[in-house]
This record gives sequence, C-alpha cells and structure tokens, in this order.
Amino acid sequence: MESLRSLVRSYLTQEGFRVVTAANGREALFVARQERPDLIILDLMMPELSGLEFMNAYAREGDAPIIILTAKVEESDRVLGLELGADDYLTKPFSMRELAARVRAVLRRADKASGNVASTPLRAGDLTLDRDRREVTVGQTSVDLTPSEFDLLATFLSAPGRVFSRLELLDKLQGDAYEGYERTIDVHIRNLRTKIEPDPRNPRYIVTVYGIGYRLTADPVPA
Repeated sequence: MESLRSLVRSYLTQEGFRVVTAANGREALFVARQERPDLIILDLMMPELSGLEFMNAYAREGDAPIIILTAKVEESDRVLGLELGADDYLTKPFSMRELAARVRAVLRRADKASGNVASTPLRAGDLTLDRDRREVTVGQTSVDLTPSEFDLLATFLSAPGRVFSRLELLDKLQGDAYEGYERTIDVHIRNLRTKIEPDPRNPRYIVTVYGIGYRLTADPVPA
C-alpha cells in the first residue's frame, strides 16, 4: 500500500497537482478535515478505518468528489462505494495515466460549477435543476446529489426524450469512456432514481431503454 501511495503521489505531483497523503483511514479523515481537498482518491483497503467507513464518516462533513481504488475481486465493495456517493472507481492494477485522466475529468466537472455565466434552470414535471447553484428540487423538496448524479441529471434534462447509451453517459461524466466501466452508470442511475422518483421501481422520469441505455421522458407521467 505504501508503494502504491508513493507512486500515485509522485506521478500526480509531476502532473502539477498538490498531493497530500495519509497512511490509514483515521489519518485520512483527519487530513481531509484539515486540508479540505478538491478531490479524494480513496483506497478501500485502508487499515484502522476502511474506505467504506471513511466515506460514511466523511459524508457528514465534506463534499469533495471521491475516486475509489479497489481490487477486481471486490465487486460488491465497488458497487457499495458508488452507492455511498463515490463518483468513479479504478480497479487494481491501473495505469497512472488513466488515474490522472479520471482526476482531471472530475475536477473539470467541479470547475463548471464555479462558472459565472448564468444559465436557465432545467425542468421536467415537478423536477427542477439549477446549474448555477448546483441545486435540484422535486416539488418544494431539495435533493442532495453527488457531482456525478447531478451531471447525469443535467445531461438528461438538456435533451428530454433522447436515448443515451451507457458509454455516452460515461463519456460525458469522465471525458473518456472505458469499456468495462459502463456498468458504473447503472449504479448512478439507481441512486438517482432513489432520490428523485416517487417510486424508484416504476420510474416516471428516467426510464430504461432495454439493450441501449436510458432516456428522460419528455412528458413525465403524473404521480
């Protein structure tokens, strides 16, 4: 773990990023509280406090996007990490070049949120998304979304009725679509439905187009 941490720190530093590391989960939580990072790269296999335990604790006090690192055999943990709010994941072993690309893609999304150009809120039924404020409401109720969930919903609302493949959606989130990672979208969609749909099992907004992907219904079915 130490060798991987050193390698990641060295490579990302060479790429121009300021990198702060921690040797275990408890130290990572302390560092995150002190440094208030723009992004967190989180190994699920940390001592003292696991990556999943870290996410549970950090979610109560921070909102930096998270990229999780996991072994291929840990599929259930990978899915759970996404369900807890991680924006992306990489399976070990991975290339430093791919990691840097994922980091840049997540940070680009964060930069969009800080733009000064006013934009018109997007709406469908009683669902409203304000890109400038990064706010989503269903009726009068505010909904907290992860950066990935927010950007997915904005993509759908920008083109109601259009069918998006999983790879298209993945490309819009990351800037690069990698074969084998498109199922990440399924987890994000499931989480998104849980937050915006009256009945996630019978969605009225984001519907599945079997064999292709997903689309936002142009005219949501009334509740």
